[in-house]
Amino acid sequence: MALINTISTKSRIYVSGHRGMVGSAIVRRLEAAGYRSLILRTHRELDLTNQQAVFDFLAREKPEYVFCAAARVGGIHANNNYRADFIYQNLMIEANLIEGAYRAGVKRMQFLGSSCIYPRDCPQPIKEEYLLSGPLEQTNEPYAVAKIAGIKLCENYNRQYGTQYFSVMPTNLYGPNDNYDLLNSHVLPALLRKTHEAMLRGDKTLMVWGTGKPMREFLHVDDLADACVFLMERGVGDGLYNLGTGTDVSIRELAENIMEVVGFRGSLVFDTTKPDGTPRKLLDVSRMRELGWQARIPLKEGLAMTYRTYVEEQKQLYQRTHAFQA
Repeated sequence: MALINTISTKSRIYVSGHRGMVGSAIVRRLEAAGYRSLILRTHRELDLTNQQAVFDFLAREKPEYVFCAAARVGGIHANNNYRADFIYQNLMIEANLIEGAYRAGVKRMQFLGSSCIYPRDCPQPIKEEYLLSGPLEQTNEPYAVAKIAGIKLCENYNRQYGTQYFSVMPTNLYGPNDNYDLLNSHVLPALLRKTHEAMLRGDKTLMVWGTGKPMREFLHVDDLADACVFLMERGVGDGLYNLGTGTDVSIRELAENIMEVVGFRGSLVFDTTKPDGTPRKLLDVSRMRELGWQARIPLKEGLAMTYRTYVEEQKQLYQRTHAFQA
């Protein structure tokens, strides 16, 4: 693995999925560091599941570096109910970008996956080498299989073609530009919205899916973006890297922290007819720490930041809606 930094603020950098939570955070981080030659396209401008469109775009724009942050994502409900969509769309996006990048001569590429790639009953904390060591969690197996395929594409393009493509596997993410849909979002944004709305209604209870016992690790998306840029600037060109905080909390603890941030004074009720998902998912982040990086934003501080952003977004949405109706 070559640790020689060839990227500069003048480098042409393509960030796919730049309007999503992850992609937008990477763009913010790059811009804050002075990178100005960013190549960005919306889904309307470039459908990443269209192979020829992707090949033509990369051949024309000739980015030197690529962050593969585009993906079809969601929580337990979305993963379990749109299984075909999740595996097909993610396979197409990553295959088109990786093959297209190779054809266009991209110097270095970073592929973003998810900690759900690891087996359901992994030893904890989860090391990178535990990949493919056991069965996956069934509720998100299609998404996980697609992301594993992306990792293996990077590995084998490196072996066959001498490319410098590497993968990062973040834990559960939260922060600006998250999806707050109650059915299709991840647990943290869904809980934050439910708690906020329960507080506004003056509810006495807050219903949470599952038993509240599963343990989860949460990483603020700005920390993720910092890690992604850190790796690219370090000259990393292969391998798999876990990105997380190295600590976790139960879903019950998460809900209690959110209630405190929002100011909801009711009590928690757990709907045990709903699935818990993986019992525990804590990443071993020693590989990143050895390189000199670790997360900086504590969960409570990150939750407070995220809630302030959510409230502001809701105010802006309300103002736009009423201005349109007027």
